[in-house]
Amino acid sequence: MAISTGLMLLALMLLLALLIKPIAEKYHIPFAGLLVITGFVGSEILVSFNIDTGVRYDSFHDLILYVFLPILIFESAFKMDAEKLAKNLVVILFFAIPIMLLSTFIAAAMIYYGIGHPEGFPWVAALLTGALLAATDPVAILEIMRKAGVSERLCLLLDGEALFNDATAIVTFSIFLYIAQHPMEDISIFDASTRFLIIFFGGAIIGLFIGLGFLFLSRLLQDHIQQAIVTLIAAYVSYLVAEQVLHVSGVMSVLITGIILGRVIHHDFQDHKKQHFVDDFWSFNVYVVEALMFLLMGVTVTVGMFTDNWLAMLIGIGAIVIARAVGIFGGAPLISLLPSVEKIPLKYQRLMFVGGLRGAVTLALALALPIELEYWWTVQSIAFGVVLFTLFVQAPAIIPMLKRKEFKDD
Repeated sequence: MAISTGLMLLALMLLLALLIKPIAEKYHIPFAGLLVITGFVGSEILVSFNIDTGVRYDSFHDLILYVFLPILIFESAFKMDAEKLAKNLVVILFFAIPIMLLSTFIAAAMIYYGIGHPEGFPWVAALLTGALLAATDPVAILEIMRKAGVSERLCLLLDGEALFNDATAIVTFSIFLYIAQHPMEDISIFDASTRFLIIFFGGAIIGLFIGLGFLFLSRLLQDHIQQAIVTLIAAYVSYLVAEQVLHVSGVMSVLITGIILGRVIHHDFQDHKKQHFVDDFWSFNVYVVEALMFLLMGVTVTVGMFTDNWLAMLIGIGAIVIARAVGIFGGAPLISLLPSVEKIPLKYQRLMFVGGLRGAVTLALALALPIELEYWWTVQSIAFGVVLFTLFVQAPAIIPMLKRKEFKDD
């Protein structure tokens, strides 16, 4: 596809997003879900006229991992209140690491036995599926929740969990993918666990050093436009250095970098004009990324996924719902027993359960599967089915819940 054609396609997609946004707000429809429908219907119409959109699954994967994901992670980390995050960090890490890993294995076991085809869908395929489905992405409903006046702590728990469990999911997936591609290699649980810790916390350390480096640079550049450019460069440098150069978690690296720079710009500088400009700059970036990401998802969805793998999709949806229920309703009372942890009431648990949507990371990991793996199409179809379920069933189910006063700020 020529560059001019690609640019025209992106421009038309952004125009569609601008036209759709007011409709979503007027009828209280999740914006992301409406974008997916538009992308799917639009691509089917073009295909019916023998027009090639030029969008392929492999380019979609690269766009998400190397262009979209650093922006989404950095923006959430940058705007997150560092003090409130620190206050709830134990709870967030509890749900983002051990509970997410538990959910991965629960979902994998249910999918493996549900499909019941060890030759065509072995354990490693189920583990890969469980890993890519476990990462939550509440971006589709967080804006709606905040506008509805939902408790800031509840929004922080969902947002923080999603930030950290993205890193957990990507690292876990990469380990299982290596095992799938090297079936003759003997890899022990100890080796896999050690590798996980190195990649996960190695990324955090890299992000700390890069964040501190750009913090120094941000103090030298006082102009608000320069500040915005510095944050953009920091997001990509921290992600690419960690992911491509040092082979540790790029998500953890950009997450820590975003928290550091957000803390500096929001608290150390008294120029509110500068703060607002940088925040608006990142809101613009995320709007563009989300619009393109979900429109592209709609374009890449095919009817064949539903006709060929509808049962596997249903099994995946059931598995992830049960795994999420076990993680939230079993984990929240457990972590609340710690004396230093503010209790997580049942009303919060209910919204955390329903708000555990799936999105960008699930799509990117599914699209990263090598086609040499004989079960890649089944795994990818399950992933798309789960994402569509969370957008069109879970997300709309949250809206009536938000009208209840129990979820509002005190």
